[in-house]
Order: sequence, then C-alpha cells, then structure tokens
Amino acid sequence: MSATKAPEDGQSGDDPSRDLRSVLVTSVLNLELLDKDLFRGRHYWVPSNQRLFGGQIIGQALVAAAKSVSEDVHVHSLHCYFVRSGDPKVPLLYQVERTRTGASFSVRSVKAVQNGLPIFICQASFQRTQPSPLQHQFSMPTVPPPEELLSHQDLIEQCLRDPNLQEKYRVGLNRTAAQEVSIEIKLVSPSTLRQLQSMEPKQMFWVRALGYIGEGDMKMHCCVAAYISDYAFLGTALLPHHWQHKVHFMASLDHSMWFHAPFRADHWMLYECESPWAGGSRGLVHGRLWRQDGVLAASCVQEGVIRVKPRVSKSKL
Repeated sequence: MSATKAPEDGQSGDDPSRDLRSVLVTSVLNLELLDKDLFRGRHYWVPSNQRLFGGQIIGQALVAAAKSVSEDVHVHSLHCYFVRSGDPKVPLLYQVERTRTGASFSVRSVKAVQNGLPIFICQASFQRTQPSPLQHQFSMPTVPPPEELLSHQDLIEQCLRDPNLQEKYRVGLNRTAAQEVSIEIKLVSPSTLRQLQSMEPKQMFWVRALGYIGEGDMKMHCCVAAYISDYAFLGTALLPHHWQHKVHFMASLDHSMWFHAPFRADHWMLYECESPWAGGSRGLVHGRLWRQDGVLAASCVQEGVIRVKPRVSKSKL
C-alpha cells in the first residue's frame, strides 16, 4: 500500500453510522490470540453448501499475518491455496511464520489448521511505503453509480413478486434472501430469467462492508476486501452455463490478490469480474476492485473446481 489512510476524494454516499461498528471487524475477522503468532478464529456466515466461506478464511489469515508486522508496512499481495474442506463447527487455528523481515518488504506465511491438519495455506507480502514515478492503470468501466441501482435484497423481492416465477427459482431466491452476509451488493446489470441462456462469463456489482470501519486502519480495510473478494467470484465462470447445467460441486482451489491504492472497504467499490477460461472441471476468474473515483484499488485471480450435472428438462421426464 502507498499510504496508511484512504482518501475521501471521489467516495460518494454517506458513511455507515459511526455507532454501528462493522460486524466484519468486531466478530467475523476478529481473532483470539493464543500465543505468539498463534490465533484462533471462529465462523459466522456459512454458505448453503455447508462448507466454510473461503473469504472468511482469507480475511482471517491476513489479519493474523498483519499482526506480525510493524505499523509502517502494508500488504501488497497474497497468494493462497485451499487444501482441505473446513468444518464449520470447529474453530480454526492460524499459525504465522515470519518468513522474512526486510528493509522494504516482509513476507509472512500462514497455515490454517483444523483437527491437526492444514486446510489452508497463505503467503502475504508487506511493503513499506515507497514513492515511484512509474504509474499507470486501466480505465474503470462506465457504469451507473450505486445510488441509482436496486440493492440485492430489493432485486430478490422484485423477482419473488413475479407470479410466473418457477418454484425451483423461488426456493433458491428465498434461501439467498435468508443468508446473513455482512456486505451490501448492488448488481450493475441484473439479468432476467429470459437472459440466462445468453449470458457471458462477466459480471459487475457495487459492494461495500456493512457498518463502519473507519479511516486510519488500512490493514483492516485490506482484510475486509480480502473477505469481500471471494463472494460470488467463482460463480462468474458459471454464468454462460447455469441454465444448462446444475452445480454438483464447486469450491475454491487458490486465490491471489494484489493491493494497488488506498481505499475504504466500507465505501462503495465496483467489483468487475470475468472468467477467461473454464475446462477440466475447473474455472478461472479475474477480478478488479475499483474505488468510486475510478482508482484501481485491488486485483484478484482465483481458480476453482466446478463439477456439474446436465439439467433434465421436463419434456424428457
């Protein structure tokens, strides 16, 4: 990171109430210190597949790594592998190894352990602020601002009011609406059911953490962004195929992230996601997190296993 404080310029919309501290900070990403470089994390939101949410593991691992470095260095990249499925009923232990502490860069390795076995490994690199005359970035896509878009919850309620909605979609939407996720999402181009058969493997949505995080703790904003980055990310690879195939199994295999500029995770950011390739029961997705003022805040890449079954039409029954 190039600064310890995210700028306010270009961040439209009011802050969530300062009296409502984000649950991502107070609970979801909060770790219990057991010993030097050893932490225990607990689980909160669990997806419908009853496995641990990968974003929470990434975020908690980055919290553990950040606690082992000095205040004047900030994460610029992380690379993770999910090696085993986690049990939502069992706490996770995070073991931090201080791989290297240098003058400019420091590297930390984090292993998440459950029942004596590693389920996740991560390496994070931190950098002391260094100015550079070499600067460039892509241009942010032109999209409607979040203030002009319906919330994810509003879109679900709108769909549920459709009397022609098939029962299988109604059940899925009700299940999604019941999930307690600590982030707010607004889809840029919501798809109708009629458009599902012609979708590209691309999606964009505005996203921010619910609640107030604050300005000064850039490390925590990065940890929250790591949590956010895994939400609905791998699903981008399914968009052209969802109408034809039913997901049998889907899970993250690896996840990488690079942090480019200061940002506020409790302010709206545009998440631009695309899947350039899928095959071999795997899907690859790329993502870019943009500040509302057009600054590229972070980049993400993930590969996951995706196993599907053909949908059986009623005419064949």
